[in-house]
Amino acid sequence: MPKFSIIVPVYNVEKYVNKCLDSIFNQTFKDFEVIVVNDGTQDNSMDIVKKYNVTIINQENKGLSEARNNGVKKAKGDYIIFVDSDDYIEKDLLMKINESTKNNPDLVRFQAKEINDKETKEYHEKPFYDLDGSEAFKLITQFHYVELACLYAIKRKYYIGSKYNFKKNTYHEDFGLIPLIIFNSDKVNSIDYCGYSYVKREGSIMNNTSYDKTKKKVEDTFNHYDFLIKQVDKSKKDTSFFKSFISNSLILKITELNSKDYKDYKKKLKINKVYDNLLDDTFSRKIKKIFVKKSPKLYYKIKGD
Repeated sequence: MPKFSIIVPVYNVEKYVNKCLDSIFNQTFKDFEVIVVNDGTQDNSMDIVKKYNVTIINQENKGLSEARNNGVKKAKGDYIIFVDSDDYIEKDLLMKINESTKNNPDLVRFQAKEINDKETKEYHEKPFYDLDGSEAFKLITQFHYVELACLYAIKRKYYIGSKYNFKKNTYHEDFGLIPLIIFNSDKVNSIDYCGYSYVKREGSIMNNTSYDKTKKKVEDTFNHYDFLIKQVDKSKKDTSFFKSFISNSLILKITELNSKDYKDYKKKLKINKVYDNLLDDTFSRKIKKIFVKKSPKLYYKIKGD
């Protein structure tokens, strides 16, 4: 079996997929397989893909979640890594991850470079080793990216054994799963290596500015939140920090809505006791909780300023 299974969903990325796959096959660590999931692409992406030594899965256009889920079913590696086909990785990434697997962790976190038309930003974070998932989650939430699936190597046996799946036909599918994967892990490592280049391109799913899609993203975030709460309630660990984090994430998300929809969601969150999950164990958190319950938009506006 290979050490790593790298899963690459492909949909209309003929301008980018060559750079993505080159970056994978140029790795200094060679014990890996690449699984490309053709998500019903309508351009020439697959003509490019076929030039590489990859396993190809073809499916009708069902979206990123289903592509990842189908890729995992085919994977044979000890660890699963998700790479989006318009992104790319640094040549030593697999080597660095491999060096951090000596203690057989469920999860290895690595760091990102954010690429856009104007600049490249590297987000270096303090590394840690051999932490329980609940403690690791507290540290990772201080990082720039928390739930981005592409920043984790996940032990396949842990992933399959836990019956994890990305939820289909949703936005923010990473938010709906990765926090749970981190929290439930028995052993997590994090390395300070910016090995993943996250390309923020205009017109991508997450950058689309349609208000209908904004409303759908809020709705999906709420549904992910509800799922995470139900799942984490099964845990014997202290879930207070986890619940506070995902509640904060949801409350912040509703501030993207227009006035009427925002007010409707404020009531919905109150009915579902989302605000009650916010930590209030310090004076500053008590003040924040009061402020956020009253006016999330105003709180986050002031915080942003």
